[in-house]
Amino acid sequence: MSLILNHVSYVYEPNTPLESRALTDVSLQIEQGEFVGIIGHTGSGKSTLIQHLNGILKPTAGEIFFHGRDIYDGDFPLKELRSKVGLVFQYPEYQLFETTVFEDVCFGPKNLGLSENEAGLRAFEALEHVKISKEMFYQSPFELSGGQKRRVAIAGVLAMKPEVLVLDEPTAGLDPKGRDQLLAELKRLNESMNMTIILVSHSMEDVANYVRRLVVMDEGRIAYDGTPKEVFFHYRELEKMGLMAPQVTYLMHELKERGLMVDENATTVEEAKEAILRAMTWRNRM
Repeated sequence: MSLILNHVSYVYEPNTPLESRALTDVSLQIEQGEFVGIIGHTGSGKSTLIQHLNGILKPTAGEIFFHGRDIYDGDFPLKELRSKVGLVFQYPEYQLFETTVFEDVCFGPKNLGLSENEAGLRAFEALEHVKISKEMFYQSPFELSGGQKRRVAIAGVLAMKPEVLVLDEPTAGLDPKGRDQLLAELKRLNESMNMTIILVSHSMEDVANYVRRLVVMDEGRIAYDGTPKEVFFHYRELEKMGLMAPQVTYLMHELKERGLMVDENATTVEEAKEAILRAMTWRNRM
């Protein structure tokens, strides 16, 4: 599986006084099983970008390919694409509307034409994946906590068995424990099911800890595309775009400036811990 954007541009309200260019000549290829983070300041184009991935928005220019086929070919099944590339919007719990959690998660599979039994099996499996207990299945989704609602909304997309799961700021509004639990579950889905995860986030710590590839959007273009370590190496350039590196990166640079021979490009607490221990061991042997 590959999802390819080929020289994609997008303009809102073209040929009107409100015309606004959101994407400019964006080319991007995402392979099966990747865990990709997308970051950028407000207005950088990241949300517009992900809405192209399952055909919600149609490019003003350029092409989008899924499994090698142009998704805007006349005979391409866009409905099937939207079941294969599942998009979870920011604050997805606002989209919950059924009377019980289980019915809400069944809605997507039923909309695909599955029988009630098949939809129920998928809903059961999806709710287990996101760690919603069976005691909650027949509660109103509106009685759940914010983190639980978020998990139910994600389960509704998982029940459609997507190959690609795209999430726009899924941890927004969650407390630290809820955020860590949700991100750990996404990592598990990526590793255990080889599901492609695309995560839009404003948290540099989140992307440093979980994603394996990081795309930086700036003024509708891709500014950087690489591993988190490769991208955060350019932390001064990111600051000019209104972004920050993880706090641990700044700490490591400060330690280096004060004479401790650490790897200043560490991006996670674990990497920083190992780098500091190595540096202290080396210093003690001097």
